[in-house]
This record gives sequence, C-alpha cells and structure tokens, in this order.
Amino acid sequence: MPTHSALYKAPFGPGGASEVDEQIAQKLLAVALSRGADYSDLFFEYRAAGGLVFDEGILKSASRGVSMGLGVRAQQGDATGYAYTEKLDWDAMKRAADTAASIASGGGAPAPQKVEVRSLPSRYDLDRVTLDVPGMEKRKILERAAAAAHAHDPRVVKVECSFAEEIREILVVTSDGKLARDVQPLMRFGVRVIAERDGKRQEGSSGGGGRTTIGYFDGKSPEWHATKAAEQAILMLDAEEAPAGQMEVVLAPGDSGILLHEAVGHGLEADFNRKGTSNYAGQIGQMVASEGCTVVDDATLLQSRGSINVDDEGNEPRSSVLIENGKLVGYMHDRLSAHHFKLGPSGNGRRESFACAPMPRMTNTILLGGPHDPEDILRTVKKGIFAKKFGGGQVDISNGDFVFSLTESYLVEDGKITAPLKGVNLIGNGPDVLRKVAMLGNDVETSDGIWTCGKDGQSVPVGVGCPTIKISSITVGGTKV
Repeated sequence: MPTHSALYKAPFGPGGASEVDEQIAQKLLAVALSRGADYSDLFFEYRAAGGLVFDEGILKSASRGVSMGLGVRAQQGDATGYAYTEKLDWDAMKRAADTAASIASGGGAPAPQKVEVRSLPSRYDLDRVTLDVPGMEKRKILERAAAAAHAHDPRVVKVECSFAEEIREILVVTSDGKLARDVQPLMRFGVRVIAERDGKRQEGSSGGGGRTTIGYFDGKSPEWHATKAAEQAILMLDAEEAPAGQMEVVLAPGDSGILLHEAVGHGLEADFNRKGTSNYAGQIGQMVASEGCTVVDDATLLQSRGSINVDDEGNEPRSSVLIENGKLVGYMHDRLSAHHFKLGPSGNGRRESFACAPMPRMTNTILLGGPHDPEDILRTVKKGIFAKKFGGGQVDISNGDFVFSLTESYLVEDGKITAPLKGVNLIGNGPDVLRKVAMLGNDVETSDGIWTCGKDGQSVPVGVGCPTIKISSITVGGTKV
C-alpha cells in the first residue's frame, strides 16, 4: 500500500490503532460462512473528511469528521446477506458476521482460503494529503478566489467558495483468498458566482480537484477558477431565451461526458442487465451506437476523481471497453453479475461506505475521440446549440430517456457560436443519441474532479470525459416563441 502522507497512520495496517491481521479475518470469514454460504467478504473502512465554506467574506462553516466500521457480506447463489458495525471489538464484528450468515441455510460450511495479499498499482501516490495542510492555508485559497471574483467585475454581487477533502482507507478480505489494502485521498474545490444587472441575476461556477494534493492549484489557481466563474455569470446576463425543437447539438469536450454517464453509462452496469431492466440487456455483439463511438470505463487515469487502485470487493479495475466502434462488447461488473455472466469481475464493485453492499458502478467513463477538428465540427452546423456546461438532469435507466438542463450554452448560426442562451434543456434518449453521433473531435478531455454519482441511495466519486461531439438531432426544450 502506498504511503500517502508522513502524518497519516493507517488504522487497519500493522501497528495501527485497529490493526486487522490474517487470523482475525479468517475467524470472521469462517463465521460468515458457517450456515452454508458459498462466499463471504469483509470490508473495513476508515474515513476522515473535512470541509470549508467561505461566503459573503467570512468563513461560514468548517467541518471535520471521522467514521470507521466493518461491513460483512455472505452470498449463497444470488442471495446476499449483509450486516455492518461501527464497533470493531470482536463481539460486535462476530455479531455482524453471524447476521450476514443468516441469509444461507443448509449445506456444508466451506473453510475460507488462505489469504494472499494483492499487489496493487499506484494511481494516486501522494507525498502529502490535503487533510494534513493547515486550515489557514486552505482558508487563504478560498479568500483568494473570492477576492479575484469580486475584482473581476463590479456586477459580481455574491461569491461562495468551498473546499471538501477526505482520506479513505479500505481493507478487503475475501473467503476466496484475496486481501487488499488501499488509501484513497480526494479533494474538490469550487467557486459559485452571482452577477447582477438591472435587477437581473445570473450564476456562474467553476471547480476541480481529484485524488491529488494542494499542488493542484499550481496548475489551476483559485484566481483562475474565480475568473472562469465570474466570466460565465457576466456573460449569462446577456443570455437570450433558447429556441425549441429538433436541432443539431454540439457538445463541448470534457464535462459533457456527464450526459454519456447518465443516459448511457448506467445502462451498461451489469446489475441492470442481469435483471433485464436495462435497455442494453441481451444486446452484446449488437450495434448500439454510431460506428465511430468507443466507450470505455477507465479506472487507471492518474489522480482522477473516479480512479481507484482496487474496487470495494478486492479486485483491481482496469480500462474496460464497453462499446467498440458502435458495437456493445461488455458491461461493468461486480462479483455477483460477473458470476451470472460467467466472466471475471471487471473491478467495478463499489460502495459508498462500510454500511453499504457493493454494486456495479462507473469509475471514469469516457467516449473516445475521433478524426475531426473541433472547429470543422462547428462549421458544419447551420443552426443549432453548443452545449458547454451541464447542470442537473433526470434519466430513466430502463430505457435511457433523459432531460438535462444546461448552465452554459450558445446558439450556433452558420458555423459560428453567437448568442449565449438561457433556459436550455436537452430532451432525448441515450442509446438514440449515440446512434446520432455524426462527428467526433480529436480533442478528448476528462472532467476536472467535480462529479459524484448517485445510485440506489449510494454516492461515489466518478469522472467523465469526451471529445467535441456533434449530434445530428436532439430535442431542445426552450422558451423562445
């Protein structure tokens, strides 16, 4: 396990405050298997998190918290028993293992296999995590951003800056003999700006982060983010009402991948396909997108928000091809779905915390680039929309139908970006949109550490990415008549 900080001491590691050795793990696994389960695993987690919010010239809130616990899972066929405890004394852990074991009945109790420590990659090996940086240093970062936003333009009337951080240690031990440890740092910085003119207000935002250090700001300073947010807010003061109807849409590179993530990515998670509730169920080998579209889920990107060295089931995730040249070639699996489809796990078994059972989840989901120059793509649009930033949205995973709001978008006329627009919604169907991809840029970008994905009440950090994309037709919901 990499050393992420001179000050950080792994609680579950050798000499840690709650050291877990092989003997303890084997005894707990034996309890979880005792009623006939054919598999069990232990998920120990320690999480330290903090946050700062700077608003209206003062530090509005500062928080710091720690959580720690154990989740025990037992499986017999497709049936799963799960229990957790926040107490790590033997009696409490044994009760959790007993409770998880109750899902099974009958049959001999298999003995857990001898544990073998897994060797893991190092995708976010850091010399110092942000939680070790003094609070005043982080406060100054927020103050710098607020000052820069206000100095940018007198129409800026409100600035809110935030900094969120955590370090998460996990230890996974499985009855089939895997033991994996990882320490996962994470930070996110954000600026939200409100500009006002003649009683009309508009908002702009910018932010970023990842599994990185405070050195992130050497590349994108607080002032850089503040300026981007202020520029967006000022620009939107002149935004026009959006047109409505079917039209060509060009998606900007990077964060536009959130549309792919929501409208397509969830449908490629194997639990929905195992249950037959995804639009992609039973379509392996079929064309599901334009021929040039290749979609991957890639946990290997260095220090990206969605990257992990090991998933929450003890498997190493890699770059998994989901759609290749328009053809559906795979799903994202956890252990249960991989067993169902008679495949190996893809390393996508993730959970929010020790209190949750794992399920197939995305890491960094990316639509790969194509051959086209982004400027050439825009020049092909007679009249359409350039979608630069996405806000909230709703998606029906069973069929891929979606509605997304845009927080920054522009009218495209005769191949040129013209007026900023407000009130733009994109309405469509994810699989249908992939089939309508007409051009792909050669400018793939990945998101800058801002996205969190929700599923079945659990949230995990993720990344998205894409090149400039031309969609031949999407329904644009606007208010202009």
